[in-house]
Amino acid sequence: MEEIEERNNLAGVQHILLVVSGKGGVGKSTVSTELALALRHAGKKVGILDVDLCGPSVPRMLGAQNKDVHQCDSGWVPVFVDQEKSISLMSIGFLLEKPDDAVVWRGPKKNALIKQFVSDVAWGELDFLIVDTPPGTSDEHISTVDALRIYKPLGAILVTTPQAVSIGDVRRELTFCKKTGLQVIGIVENMSGFVCPHCSECTNIFSKGGGEELARHAGVPFLGCVPLDPQLTQSLEQGRDFMLEFPQSATFTAITQIVQRLLEGPCLTSS
Repeated sequence: MEEIEERNNLAGVQHILLVVSGKGGVGKSTVSTELALALRHAGKKVGILDVDLCGPSVPRMLGAQNKDVHQCDSGWVPVFVDQEKSISLMSIGFLLEKPDDAVVWRGPKKNALIKQFVSDVAWGELDFLIVDTPPGTSDEHISTVDALRIYKPLGAILVTTPQAVSIGDVRRELTFCKKTGLQVIGIVENMSGFVCPHCSECTNIFSKGGGEELARHAGVPFLGCVPLDPQLTQSLEQGRDFMLEFPQSATFTAITQIVQRLLEGPCLTSS
């Protein structure tokens, strides 16, 4: 009976995407949030499951950090971040008494909450569920993949930055995906250059092309580069919709192209 109820809560979700990286600080939550916003602007209904239990930043990025989670017969009702109810969100950030409270839990308790997030959130009808994962390839990753396995997730989007240390960590994430049977949909190179707020010129303050080279070497799709943009940073800090407010930005173009490649890619068109 329990398994039937779990399946029912994700029965209306068409596609499940995991956003992963072997390294912290590469912008997984930023990429997850902007992918959700871009998919919403493409006419899709999107949910975000934030399983980064020690660093739940997505509620702030979507301006939803002060909202409450309610219960229904099927479990938790996710928080809707817009009036049209086109983006819904579940995060441990909604369950903390204070937003600055630290989650000081051992592995078994974290793993139990991840499984509960997967089974007990009533998402309803969604085109996409984006799962924002914690950094690394340890217990929480394994619990997330194992809990989602019966729902046949579409696969994982790997996020890296141009630096060699980040590329090395993503290589390990590629190995993790292979060992757990999780298909790699593609690689995104985040923080790829800096967009000047005055002249809009993009300067490569880090190295460039590492993500594309890694994708070529690993034989997986390269989805695109996302440059650093002060307007994006400001939007995330204030919980505003960057994709709505800055359509002239090079970062807007980059994120839109990534979503187009995703929607037109073989993983989606063959499913």
